[in-house]
Order: sequence, then C-alpha cells, then structure tokens
Amino acid sequence: MSLPNALLLSRKPARAFFALGGFWGCFAAQVPVLKAQIGAGDAVFGTLLLCTALGLVSAMWLAPRIDRSLGRIGLPCAAILTAILFLIPGLVSSPLAFGMTMVAIGAASGLMDVLMNARVSDLEAHHSKSLMNANHGMFSLGYMCAALATGVAREYGVPPVLVFGCAGLVTLVLAVDMAMPVHRTKDGTGQRQAYPMSPVLICGVIVLIAFMAEATVEAWSALHIERTLDGGAAEGALGPAMLGLTMTIGRFSGQVITEKFSELRVVVFATLLSSVGTFIAATAPTPMVSYVGFGIMGLGVSVIGPIGLALVGQQVRAEIRTEAISKVAVIGFSGFFIAPMVMGFLSEWFGLRVAFACVSVLLLLVVPAAFALRRSMTKDAPVQP
Repeated sequence: MSLPNALLLSRKPARAFFALGGFWGCFAAQVPVLKAQIGAGDAVFGTLLLCTALGLVSAMWLAPRIDRSLGRIGLPCAAILTAILFLIPGLVSSPLAFGMTMVAIGAASGLMDVLMNARVSDLEAHHSKSLMNANHGMFSLGYMCAALATGVAREYGVPPVLVFGCAGLVTLVLAVDMAMPVHRTKDGTGQRQAYPMSPVLICGVIVLIAFMAEATVEAWSALHIERTLDGGAAEGALGPAMLGLTMTIGRFSGQVITEKFSELRVVVFATLLSSVGTFIAATAPTPMVSYVGFGIMGLGVSVIGPIGLALVGQQVRAEIRTEAISKVAVIGFSGFFIAPMVMGFLSEWFGLRVAFACVSVLLLLVVPAAFALRRSMTKDAPVQP
C-alpha cells in the first residue's frame, strides 16, 4: 500500500500521532531550559524524568477500561487532556513540582498512545491493510517539526510555557476530527486463553532497548551538543530534530524495506547501524559530526520498535493479539523513562560522551535477542490469523 493511501485511511489517529510527537519534540528541545529552571543536576533531572513512567505504565494498564467507557470520544479526550497538562512544565520552578507534573503528563500521554495505537489496529483489521508504519512516521514528523520550531523560539527567548501553549492549540484543532467508531473483536471460543510468554518477553526486550536508545537521544542530545560541544540553543535543538527527521524517513520507508527483506534481518542490520551512529555522536568533536551520528542512529532505531511490536502479533493467536501487543508496549515504553534516569547518573559520574557510548553498547544486545526470537519462531509452528 502507498504511503498517501495509508495516511488517508488512518487520517484520524494519524492526527493524534502527529500531535503527541509534537509535544515530545517541544519537550526534548526545551530540556536545557527546563533543567535550569528547576535547578536540578543531571542525576536529579534524570530521576525526575523517571516519574513519567509511573503515570505512563498506570495509564497503559487502565487504558482498556477507559477505552470501553469513552468509546469514540476517547482519543480526542486524551489529546485535550495531554494538551492541557503539557502547559505545566513551563510554569514549575522546583524539582518536586516538576516530578509531580511528569507523573500526570506520563498518564495523559500514555493513555493517548494506547488509544491511538488501538484505533490504528482497528483500521488495520477493518481494511486488512498495514497502517502502523505510516502512523508512527507521523509521530516522528511531528517530533521533528516541533523540535525545530522550539529551537528557533529558544533563540528568540520565547518562554517554554508559550511554546507548549502553541503546541496545545495545534492539538486542540486536530482533536476536533479525532473521534472515530471503535470496532470490538471478540474471542469466538468464549473462553479466555493464555498467551505464549516467550515471544512477549523477547519482543519486549527488543522494543525496550530500542525505545531506551531513542529516549536517550530525545532527552539528552540537546544538552550534549550545547554543553559538551559548546553549541548554541538552535544548534542544540537540531540534535533531537535530526533524530526526528531520520526516524520519519526510516518509519515511512519501513513498510517497503520489510516487504523485500525478512523482519529479523532488518532488525539486526538496523541495530548495527544505530549502534554505530550513537558511537559517532558520543565521540563527535563538533555539533555537525554529532548531527551525522544522531541521524544515522535515527535511521536504524526507527524500525526496531515497530517491527518488534509487529513480530509478537505474528506469533500469537488472533484473539489474544491485542493483549500480547499491549504487554510488549508496556515493557517497551518503560524504556523511554528508565533511560533518561540512567543517562543522568552516567552523565553526572562520567560525562555525556561515556553515557552515549554506553547506549551504543546497549543497542548491540538486540542482536542476541533477535536470534533468540528466530530460534523460537523456528521451533514453533506459524500461527494462523
């Protein structure tokens, strides 16, 4: 299926992907400002970012109940709540208030994330077409655009609350047309069946590592460029913006790539590519070289997480596919908030160069996980939809 057709069929959830990517792009480019605003060191700031995981994981577990209660208006309601809460980081001035804010933001964005992925899954089942890569590409596109715009705003001294406010207005406009019917899929046996743990755990590890690597660049690339490489505010914002650009390209082209090569082969190649890119960024002597590294890393890591989610869906029965994918998502998305905390401590103790080098090594752990999944797939018979 062509990219325009995929986006046309999934235009309602695609709006949500773009909006949520925009918020996190704003946040990533504002990290140096927010960190200075609350007066936190690297380790403390990294720990505060971990607070987001508390809200995120809770919301992901509660999302199915909320989805059943709100139905077609669930996604626009989650988007509006996220837009409101994202105003708060630009207003707080203490670590405690910032941590509490991040819990609330994690809950709102986690809910929005689950619902928009669920709506795409509904559309995929309804149209019998693959749509997930295009929608995840919209997230990266929103992230890139917002990071670039935020960098320009920082250069002109625009306060964070106004930047987040503009992103909120865009979301409110997009939320007007996010509501859509919810298609329920029931188990024909009438009995709840267990799902196989092996693919869930292995794919969970793959997605976790990919999202941890992505999160480190999102949260710390601007600071690395500005502090380690003496870049300006706009130069710092180009770090996460470069990640967003290359991840957009990688995800939009992901469907074409996986049609020509096996998914596990793509995962292994993408892992090696992203590891090399992260190492280049870690050892970069200038901001320009770091952009090359972050760009290469983005191209590679962009496809690892979505393929991990797709692979677990292929290894379980149709009636438990959504549950299995949701569990992998919970494992994987926790990486977005564990990683910044770990990076904070590594940065405080050894510096950001060493911290990013550790991320390069971490990415290589995806390779044995991919081979373990291949052995599991060879051992078990393919699951028919």
